[in-house]
Amino acid sequence: MPSALQPAGPLRHFLQFKDFTRDEILYVLERARVIKDKFKRYEPHRPMDDRTLAMVFEKASTRTRVSFEAGMYQMGGSVIHLNTTDSQLGRAEPIEDTARVVSRMVDLVMIRTFEQTRIERFASHSRVPVINGLTNEFHPCQILADIFTFIEHRNDITGKIVTWVGDANNMAYTWLQAAELIGFTLHVSAPVGYRLDPARIGNLSPGVLREFDNPHEACAGAHLVTTDVWTSMGYEAENEERAKAFAEWCVDSDMMSRAAPDAVFMHCLPAHRGEEVTGEVIDGPQSVVWDEAENRLHAQKALMEFLLLGRLA
Repeated sequence: MPSALQPAGPLRHFLQFKDFTRDEILYVLERARVIKDKFKRYEPHRPMDDRTLAMVFEKASTRTRVSFEAGMYQMGGSVIHLNTTDSQLGRAEPIEDTARVVSRMVDLVMIRTFEQTRIERFASHSRVPVINGLTNEFHPCQILADIFTFIEHRNDITGKIVTWVGDANNMAYTWLQAAELIGFTLHVSAPVGYRLDPARIGNLSPGVLREFDNPHEACAGAHLVTTDVWTSMGYEAENEERAKAFAEWCVDSDMMSRAAPDAVFMHCLPAHRGEEVTGEVIDGPQSVVWDEAENRLHAQKALMEFLLLGRLA
């Protein structure tokens, strides 16, 4: 009989979006729909009885912490919260040693950290699934929730146009992985010096990516327009420089008017109204950011369920 601390089937991690196949992503999204429906009907869904999630934060968080913690409790499990001030991670213990120890005591680990290599090192020495809650390079849980939100509002995202306006950050590169995997077109517009790195783009299928100098042109025909703060966590020293560079990359009503008539707007939050997006857009009728924020909860519950229990009949 397998140990209670071992996941069903082969050990899997979710460190970047392409760690799953298209079919697996679609399965998780469908489970998110089922789980959210139960949540809205106050129907208990507790498959994580006697399971424990360890959350490791080397970067501060609001939405990531609340969504994972609430989600695990709602599914019947328990949560341990760790950060660099109250664990050996802040006292120079090798991350490999932390992984070896923590993964013998819990069933699942979520990490929000800096370089992707840190979470990869942890996962390579973990006995349980590891989830990327955010790294400098990727933010797969957010994109999972964003796609779930689009499907809720506009059905299938396959074949659609998603426009990313702003910095080529962890969100942009994760959207690129999602576009390649699921089959939609990603428009990207960023100022010079903040564009996608060709070395990281790799060999894409035809039609997956289009880059634009002009953000208004990038929004033309888009079914989803999305953005993020101009200065990501860890780059605060560049605030003034970035504010000047991104002055023309504020998503406003004119950009949204160039998108498809039924286009929606998303933002992973926190948002700075008047900088990367106007208040008119984020608080307007095309914005689905609050559903998007809530859907982190439901998408991550489905993700944790899949990693620990596999496909459910």
